Amino acid sequence: MAEDVNDDVKTGADPRDEEAVSRFVERFAAQLTEAGMQRMAARVFARLLASDGGSMTSAELGEALRISPAAVSGAVAYLSQVNMVSREREPGSRRDRYVLHNELWYETFTRRDQILTLWEKTLRDGAAGLGPDSPAGARVAETAAFFAFMQTELLSLMDRWRTHRATLNLP
Repeated sequence: MAEDVNDDVKTGADPRDEEAVSRFVERFAAQLTEAGMQRMAARVFARLLASDGGSMTSAELGEALRISPAAVSGAVAYLSQVNMVSREREPGSRRDRYVLHNELWYETFTRRDQILTLWEKTLRDGAAGLGPDSPAGARVAETAAFFAFMQTELLSLMDRWRTHRATLNLP
């Protein structure tokens, strides 16, 4: 069994119900896949999220998910590219650990804000080029306005989240 799977046993806590962990991982991964994430990346991400340490080696991921090293590698490459995980070298070892970013969801939505800004600018330029009085120009201008609205709301939401998180006594 992978090292991470036994973390609770090492700390003296009740052992985790590995069947329940597996059900959670597969259920959440399926939801992430439905939302557009690559299937294997979704499974690897969900398993990292379910690990107590928020990090696992390639071998641990492969064993926990019953997938090949190549599948782990491809999933981790995707997750790294979209800044959801990073690679860290295990001290005194040649093995890498794949680690969830701190404040993962906050960072993910903050990056979405940057994307919304880029899309909004491109859409405004597109609307001007299409002509504001044309049906296509009006449609593109409305889409730009939607992204501007979303960006404003997202920034406000992230500020409220930080304030709320401070009240939760989370590590």
